[in-house]
Amino acid sequence: MYPEKGHKEVTKAHKQRVVSVSISGVFLSILIGLFIVNKLPFIIFAFYIVISIVTFGLYAGDKSAARQGKWRTSESTLHLFSLVGGWPGAFITQSQLRHKSKKLSFRVVFWFTVVINCGILGWLLTPEGAQQIENLISALKSIKLS
Repeated sequence: MYPEKGHKEVTKAHKQRVVSVSISGVFLSILIGLFIVNKLPFIIFAFYIVISIVTFGLYAGDKSAARQGKWRTSESTLHLFSLVGGWPGAFITQSQLRHKSKKLSFRVVFWFTVVINCGILGWLLTPEGAQQIENLISALKSIKLS
């Protein structure tokens, strides 16, 4: 059945784009909220933003390389960047560029990295995790560049 005149058919790809941007946006909004209420150090918040942008770029570069038959970024590298916090950027790129969005084995590992990353973030928000963050920040501050 065709949509009525003047109405666009909402495609599966469009729905996926909306979902990926929404989920990533909600996650990043939660990070902003945690930062504002002083539950998440700025360095962690900034890291998520930067690593998401870098991961977006890795996926976009891999898509471009795939189209041109050039050297590709390994799936393990893409997963590693998702695991350490770049999954919002990866998720958006998957849907926007339709890259790595159909291969089931890749998607399963991707969602596994998302769950692990969110679990680690959840632990970092506990008193024990917060202490580890403070220890890491203190150690980084004590390093003197010569």
